[in-house]
Amino acid sequence: MKKIVLALMLLVGLSSAEDITPKLVIDLTAGNIETFEKRILKAIVVNKNYYESQLQELEVAVVVHGSAYRFFVNDPSKTKYKVDKELLSKYKEFHTRIKSLESTYNVEFFACKTGMTKNGLEDKDMLSFVKIVPTSTIALIDKQNRGYAFLLVEDK
Repeated sequence: MKKIVLALMLLVGLSSAEDITPKLVIDLTAGNIETFEKRILKAIVVNKNYYESQLQELEVAVVVHGSAYRFFVNDPSKTKYKVDKELLSKYKEFHTRIKSLESTYNVEFFACKTGMTKNGLEDKDMLSFVKIVPTSTIALIDKQNRGYAFLLVEDK
């Protein structure tokens, strides 16, 4: 009987233990290419690899709005970003690296519908794996209420 009680106590204790999975939500408004490369494309990989070396899985979500839409459109030449020569010259590389973050590193991407509309973008203009949310605030609230740490990445 003591073994059964002990086993039940252990089971209850384990089931009520806090979820210690590290989680990060990035509020991405930066449109600067250098900032995007350093703080998103490189930093997420470095952070994911660190936690993996600690035998943990870092969950990352990126909420896209502000000037950051430019990095997540299917084809910038068909949007208002068609005049941005620097973006156009790096877009194929960025697309490959963003897709790798999504598929290899399981990073979730969310785009603010309100801001998209203000920027003349439709759902079909965004990369296929980017989830469209009504507002960036809703996505940030939802993630933070699920225990995600908050990190703002903006242009300075």
